[in-house]
Amino acid sequence: MTSAQVDTEKAPGEGYERGLGSRQVQMIAIGGAIGVGLFLGAGANIAKAGPSIILMYALAGVIIFFIMRALGELLLYRPVSGSFAEYSREFLGPFFGYFTGWTYWLMWVVTGMAELTAAAIYIHYWFPDIPQWVSALVFLVLLFVANLISVKLFGEIEFWFSMVKVTAIIGMIVIGVGVLTLGFSQAGDTAAVSNLWEFDGFFPKGIGSSLMTLQGVMFAYLAVELVGVTAGESENPEKTLPKAINTLPWRIALFYVGALTVILAVVKWTEFAEGVSPFVEAFTVIGIPAGAGIVNFVVLTAALSSCNSGMYSTGRMLRTLADNGEAPRVFNRLSSTRTPAIGIAVSVVFMAIGVVLNYLVPERAFGYVTSVATAAGIWTWLMILASHVRYRRKVVAGRLPASSFPAPGGSVCSYIAIAFLLFVTCLIAYDADARVCLYVMAGWAVALGIGWAVLKSRNPEATERPGEPEFEKIG
Repeated sequence: MTSAQVDTEKAPGEGYERGLGSRQVQMIAIGGAIGVGLFLGAGANIAKAGPSIILMYALAGVIIFFIMRALGELLLYRPVSGSFAEYSREFLGPFFGYFTGWTYWLMWVVTGMAELTAAAIYIHYWFPDIPQWVSALVFLVLLFVANLISVKLFGEIEFWFSMVKVTAIIGMIVIGVGVLTLGFSQAGDTAAVSNLWEFDGFFPKGIGSSLMTLQGVMFAYLAVELVGVTAGESENPEKTLPKAINTLPWRIALFYVGALTVILAVVKWTEFAEGVSPFVEAFTVIGIPAGAGIVNFVVLTAALSSCNSGMYSTGRMLRTLADNGEAPRVFNRLSSTRTPAIGIAVSVVFMAIGVVLNYLVPERAFGYVTSVATAAGIWTWLMILASHVRYRRKVVAGRLPASSFPAPGGSVCSYIAIAFLLFVTCLIAYDADARVCLYVMAGWAVALGIGWAVLKSRNPEATERPGEPEFEKIG
């Protein structure tokens, strides 16, 4: 049996419009690798690790590539929307599909809470008289309407959001290289590649301190897996998805490693602090008058891009859960524009609650929300990798057909990535400020466990592992 046959026979009745073209899928993939975690979070990480943060982003980037190649192999075996939950359900069991689907939904809801609040703060930079909650509400409504209209509009908005981020980073790199080679601007006298090691070395605060930044670094890569959720709505997933995934290494090398290397060569690492964007600091030191305003606009688009993606993915994930009897059936309905409108609407309501909470509680709550998102993201990545390992075993045994996009090294890279993610989880547990997210996830696990028990009593069919389809043994 061919992979194409598997797609037809195993994928649930999607009903989505395949309205995402190659141009949009490529930009969604690029935008997913560039977020507020880079534009803002990198400042705190630089202060903790110095120039060695470049190595941390590169190391995490290699692991992210392993995860995405594992996901890519699964996607080309059976491209479906809501892919993470579907593969967890097929290869690990119904409970893992249920847990992964709801946890990915949680990740995007809490991310949406944080990003809406951040976007309102950025608007406050230009219009201090506008109440923060008003800006957050306006953005929430606009993105909600855009997601209801059509997947094409979502893709187009995400395309232009990503274009702004990419242009800003490339511009920063070009200007930085010009400063280093030609010596122009206010930073010309102090900018030098030697800044990467002259101030207490490449690891100024020790290797241990550098490793502790990995938890923050991984947050910067959240949403890179969003390309997997687009599989059910891509015009030609067999071509667009491999291309989007295979270009990930150069995107990480350019946007993360390249940009941070240039910034830290232009501005010595001791100039950065938590809460200060390294891009804003670099533009300020170089002496570009409108630099702060430009970067503020870029970070605003990054926040809106993330929230836009959150609305898109939460609606699709709720529909996948409903399709498997693990969420109310009402989430299974598609609107006249073939979007999961009810699922998106419910998710938006929860995001709106987050805006209120972030308005009322202290600033520390913002950090707690992002740490919960990181923990939920790590779970999702672990489920992708574990599903890939199980899939590879069945392919080797001849029980499933091989994917047209196999991950290099088979399961080896997936095992390496699993070990790395478990190591990062240990780092989170060690950090007193970050470990609160593990307590939240423990509570979330208990809540989902109770929900599973209720589901099992009311709808036992949904909690049973489906019989494995028959395939002709290969070889």
